[in-house]
Amino acid sequence: MVVSFLDRSMPEEHGNVVGLSSTGTPREEDGVAPAASTTQASSGISHLNMRGGSLWQLGQSITRRLAQADKKAVARRFFASEADLKKTVLYDFHVAHGGKMVPFAGWSMPIQYKDSIMDSTVNCRENGGLFDVSHMCGLSLKGKDCIPFIEKLVIADVAALAPGTGTLSVFTNEKGGAIDDSVITKVKDDLIYLVVNAGCRDKDLAHIEEHMKAFKAKGGDVSWHIHDERSLLALQGPLAAPVLQHLTKEDLSKIYFSDFRIIDINGASCFLTRTGYTGEDGFEISVPSEHAVDLAKAILEKSEGKVRLTGLGARDSLRLEAGLCLYGNDMEQHTTPVEAGLTWAIGKRRRAEGGFLGAETILKQLEEGPKIRRAGFISSGPPARSHSEIQNDRGANIGEVTSGGFSPCLKKNIAMGYVKSGSHKAGTKVKILVRGKAYDGAVTKMPFVPTKYYKPS
Repeated sequence: MVVSFLDRSMPEEHGNVVGLSSTGTPREEDGVAPAASTTQASSGISHLNMRGGSLWQLGQSITRRLAQADKKAVARRFFASEADLKKTVLYDFHVAHGGKMVPFAGWSMPIQYKDSIMDSTVNCRENGGLFDVSHMCGLSLKGKDCIPFIEKLVIADVAALAPGTGTLSVFTNEKGGAIDDSVITKVKDDLIYLVVNAGCRDKDLAHIEEHMKAFKAKGGDVSWHIHDERSLLALQGPLAAPVLQHLTKEDLSKIYFSDFRIIDINGASCFLTRTGYTGEDGFEISVPSEHAVDLAKAILEKSEGKVRLTGLGARDSLRLEAGLCLYGNDMEQHTTPVEAGLTWAIGKRRRAEGGFLGAETILKQLEEGPKIRRAGFISSGPPARSHSEIQNDRGANIGEVTSGGFSPCLKKNIAMGYVKSGSHKAGTKVKILVRGKAYDGAVTKMPFVPTKYYKPS
């Protein structure tokens, strides 16, 4: 499968699951565990913390507080640092449509709109959702050696991709751990397009630049362009294609999952990729920023109200239901692609030849098997959260939850995490500890909700 993520990451330096930062710590009873520090409690929040909750929980917490308390005081507490944050070109559009804006990876982003995160999640699967993911970083690599260059940094067999197609891949470090995940598109033999996560942007770009300098010093022909002049919209759900078809002359029925095209949409030259982070059919649309608001308006208008603006809270629920990794939660610098269940993303030629950072570790795990594996879980009781302990039926620790929550579509608790190899098989009974109490659970196959990617029949 080819996916593109939430942004697919949480800022690594802030730990794991998203909750409020130390500057806007919610109560335990709001469903989001407090952050570790309160040193900036008077200044509002500057970012989303990665530990102790989820975007869905955060949205619920904010909604309850705005409903139950002095709204001006709550707004000051949660949004005091808004002026310090970057804003996408759709910021005013979000606010005008009731977007609840929260800090995320240095940006002010909508966590939800006027409807609940539960309703928004279900609507995306039944009709459609439009997401602003312009905080993510698109870039192009150019030159006759751009493919050999990128293959030094990622696990994919980029050379084997047909022009105009892409694949999910992972940037690895020298130990085989994941620096970030990205959708890598081979536009043509001398042009690569990729999107990296907002929370990983600085380290990813520094990593690419460092290796590019060394590569060029040896005579390699590669250069890059960072597409800060563009915005990124994700249109997801069963109505994505019929609605978008109203805005382009290109026959979308001939563009399949993971395909890439440069086409005119609503009068603007756009990079169109049939992909997404929800498990649904859909598109990511890189549009010149001066046309982004008009495109968003046109999509909503053509859907006759069925496609709704959808925030990061629902995006998190959707990706978890689809069993998709969130970098900073379900993958980190110490996690290998093999452990994360992304063995399929390692190209056959790459397995034989290596040639990417950390190849020795990763190829050894392919041969011998990893010591831990990512798995999916269903559980009773309250929803499991990041860092919830996983035990076997004898009470021994076998792993830890990395993402969890209540599924709006399945109406039950779901989670993913890492357990010792051998304990990852579907049907294995487990206990999951939530606030010190053990609840029954079981390993289950992912995705939790069947994917609906548009592929040739």
